[in-house]
Amino acid sequence: MTLPSTGTAPRAASASPLELVAEEMVLVEKRILELSTSREETLTEIASELISSGGKRVRPALALLVFRAAGGGDPTDVIDIGAALELIHSATLLHDDILDSGMTRRGKPSPLARHGVGRTLVTGDFLFSRAFGVAGRFDAMIVGWATDACTQLCEGEILQQRYQHNPEVTVDAYLQVAEAKTASLFSQAARIGAHLAGSPKGLVDAMYRLGYEIGIGFQMVDDLLDVIGPEDLIGKPVGSDIREGSPALPTVLGLPHLPALRAAFLAKEPDRAMIDRAIEELRDSDVLAEVRSIATGRIRVAREQIQLLPPSEFRDGLDQLSAMLLERTA
Repeated sequence: MTLPSTGTAPRAASASPLELVAEEMVLVEKRILELSTSREETLTEIASELISSGGKRVRPALALLVFRAAGGGDPTDVIDIGAALELIHSATLLHDDILDSGMTRRGKPSPLARHGVGRTLVTGDFLFSRAFGVAGRFDAMIVGWATDACTQLCEGEILQQRYQHNPEVTVDAYLQVAEAKTASLFSQAARIGAHLAGSPKGLVDAMYRLGYEIGIGFQMVDDLLDVIGPEDLIGKPVGSDIREGSPALPTVLGLPHLPALRAAFLAKEPDRAMIDRAIEELRDSDVLAEVRSIATGRIRVAREQIQLLPPSEFRDGLDQLSAMLLERTA
């Protein structure tokens, strides 16, 4: 599967970040569908339910934009690795639903709710396997980076469980979880995009930092949306993090001085009234503004890394993509 370079094609001055790599993203989607198809119909069905339910595809888009901004030509390899990273992400969503007993995913009954633990677990394993079937054809460095991301995802899940309903959780602990569970794939996507473009090590490292900061900021914004909603945007009930006792940043910052939040977070099975009181308390406090400020700082650092790239529409697209992450809370 090859695609000629689209770097010189004329585009509208106001093109959105995804429009800049629209042709490549179509092929990413096609590759994801190919890789999620199995000879066993049940695996295909469960994978398809999750993949077709939506998703931002930020990871492959980030890899492609970095690749283009760094002067990359034929994007075939980036399309493949972007699809692989998205399959890894999808596999973790299936496993997360099992661990969290998640019955909804993106506003619909989750694969767990539809198919049960066993089949959902095996489908996650299937997607992991297909992802590494693709990633394994690349050089040892890329395979190592993908492996590091998967290792961090597993470690982050255990760390998150350690701090569930745990009043001793700190901001540093939160950042460790966010780094492992979210920023790991973002940072490797950006790093691999630069590496495949033939960038020098210094720029590859800077793109890793770009992905890391975007990933942390992305998670912080997701944490905010869990409090402010609306439900049709986040695809799950508002306050899900509080219900699950998840160490989200608004909760971590609010625990010391918001009693209703603390009570709901510590309860193993808080009722809806407890969760609603905790949400109201958070919304009436300064915590959400503090979270937004911290996320803004992370995105600011990410945008500083972008300026290390040569001027181009793709660099501008990366900058716009970074800004759009914060706009989700406007």
